[in-house]
Amino acid sequence: MDTNRLSKTLAKALNDQMTNEAHNAQIYLAYASWANEKGYDGISNFLFRHSNEERNHMMKILEYILKRGGKVVVTAIPGPGADPVSVNDCFEKIFKSEVENTTSIYEIVNMSMAEKDWATWNFMQWFVKEQTEEETLAMDLLSKIKVAGGEKAGHDALYTLDRDLAITPDDAVLAQDVTVEKP
Repeated sequence: MDTNRLSKTLAKALNDQMTNEAHNAQIYLAYASWANEKGYDGISNFLFRHSNEERNHMMKILEYILKRGGKVVVTAIPGPGADPVSVNDCFEKIFKSEVENTTSIYEIVNMSMAEKDWATWNFMQWFVKEQTEEETLAMDLLSKIKVAGGEKAGHDALYTLDRDLAITPDDAVLAQDVTVEKP
């Protein structure tokens, strides 16, 4: 008896997304190592934490595929690309990667809606919210770097940013969670 509850197209899309999440984990891992080498221990710690978070996303998708009776296909992970040339470049690349990941997640949401696979549609809503947090966090960090001088940020500003990122929470406050009492 075939117990697979995923269409071939959705199974492929979910497997591809699993690889995307692994790739993003590698990007964060590479950039964390780069930051550590440059002496930015706080930024490094922040990026190492996010690498682990991306691996958790990968495992979430893997488990979902298995629980829906689908076949998990583990493929090679693309390399993370060139190291950043600056802290500003690092977070610009992270933002770009997160936007690409969001686009991929939206494609799966659209596909699950078109196929009326409401279980997958519901499962992917967690990722939609997570990507909103990831993009918001990256935008907030880019704004801080811009205030600090962007590409021309001085050592004092980068030191402060590095120190702040060591203790920055991994989640961003989302617009839908804001109230008049708690802006």
